[in-house]
Amino acid sequence: MSKRGRFITLEGGEGVGKTTNLAYVRRFLEAWGIEVVTTREPGGVAVAERLRELLVGKEPWLPEAELLLLFAARFHHVRELILPALAQGKWVVSDRFTDASYAYQGGGRELPWQRIRYLEDWLLAGLKPDLTLLLDAPVEVGLARARARGETNRFEAETQAFMQRVRRAYLSLWQQEPDRIKRIDASQPLLQVQLEIAGHLKALVERARG
Repeated sequence: MSKRGRFITLEGGEGVGKTTNLAYVRRFLEAWGIEVVTTREPGGVAVAERLRELLVGKEPWLPEAELLLLFAARFHHVRELILPALAQGKWVVSDRFTDASYAYQGGGRELPWQRIRYLEDWLLAGLKPDLTLLLDAPVEVGLARARARGETNRFEAETQAFMQRVRRAYLSLWQQEPDRIKRIDASQPLLQVQLEIAGHLKALVERARG
């Protein structure tokens, strides 16, 4: 296997099963003898976790301020955790990355995508995931699952119209980059979802091992 690790992200709206499937991805890769680092956004490192507390709390943020805070957290996350781990040959699996900003702040908050792209180009040193697993389900299904868990955070409490815009943005990203982003119907039974995930992971491992 080449020295550089691989970067995998899980994306999708609320209640699509990212946390459950992040654990599955880790187990799958470790079974292949791969050293895995799992992380999340916003968060992953100390400064970013403190920013996460602000971002997912009940206090409202103006859309532009929310976007800038997310990229501040992401900048620390990339520099302090993701890039060093990849350089050591570890595989990094993250619950969300920059696609989430296009979906939530670009789609949901309706900020211009070129502003997000500017921040991405400036701050992330060209880093993109090698594979993104887009867990997609109808908004009403995801929100019902998220709210069934109990207390909701600021994003889970958003309107259905907001989440519809988020979903449309994610599907647009998938259509633009189908080689990187793999859409999985998350309304299926979990076993079927994970069979599809396994197929995409196996293909990436085989490419990495050449």
